[in-house]
Amino acid sequence: MPAHPDADLYPEASGLAKTLVDQHQSEQPLKLYAGWFCPFVQRVWLALEEKGIPYQYIEVNPYNKPESLLALNPRGLVPTLSIPNPSRPLYESTVILEYLEEAYPDHKPRFLPEDPYERARARIWIDYVTSRIIPSFHRFLQYQSANGSDAETGLDRARQEFLNHLKVWTQEMHPDGPFFLGKSISLPDLVLAPWAVRLWVFDEFKGGLGIPDGPDRSIWERWRTWLGAIEGRKSIKATTSDTGHYLPIYRRYADNTAQSELAKATRSGRGVP
Repeated sequence: MPAHPDADLYPEASGLAKTLVDQHQSEQPLKLYAGWFCPFVQRVWLALEEKGIPYQYIEVNPYNKPESLLALNPRGLVPTLSIPNPSRPLYESTVILEYLEEAYPDHKPRFLPEDPYERARARIWIDYVTSRIIPSFHRFLQYQSANGSDAETGLDRARQEFLNHLKVWTQEMHPDGPFFLGKSISLPDLVLAPWAVRLWVFDEFKGGLGIPDGPDRSIWERWRTWLGAIEGRKSIKATTSDTGHYLPIYRRYADNTAQSELAKATRSGRGVP
């Protein structure tokens, strides 16, 4: 069987992320099957680190799926979590995040508010990240300019769609923050953070993010406050590999040749698979 066209990625985490992986190689009941490069994995990895939950990190290449992963998750996608007593699998990053919140109540911080309305509202904006922001991120990144006078117009439309979704999300933030719900990091922050710290891909491949000046300046100032708080977080730095190893991965997305499930869904006009 031929290798998956995206299977030749760098095989392991690097930089600070490699240091963290090495610290989580010993046997633990809770096992995270992960790919160092995957933003959906980073969502879960952040939660484990923020809460201080013991876990074993198991690196897998989801484009060259090992039987150990397929036995847990027939789709062979990461993140997949093997939970103990008895050993059972969980997958889908937002599902895993809610599981960690409920199954480890003594591990702080808590990522969802106690008030039922505020918990429900947080889930609305968690869903907005997955259903609106991430698809528009990839439509922008994977956009291919056609020949002719409309070439830049199409790219600008993709850029503006993405910025509009960021603006809507930012307007729902706590006014002071610095995080989405206020002073403490929470699930809405964790679900967007991995893409937020990858915004450099637009400078690298698409001519920049292009946040505008003008009447929305206060909204974008709030966005920058949030982004600064996220980028400064110890858990973010510790779960991020060296930029050079991300470059060939995101170059495939920027060229619209990547064959991940998300890239294929973007090409077909679907959302996050």
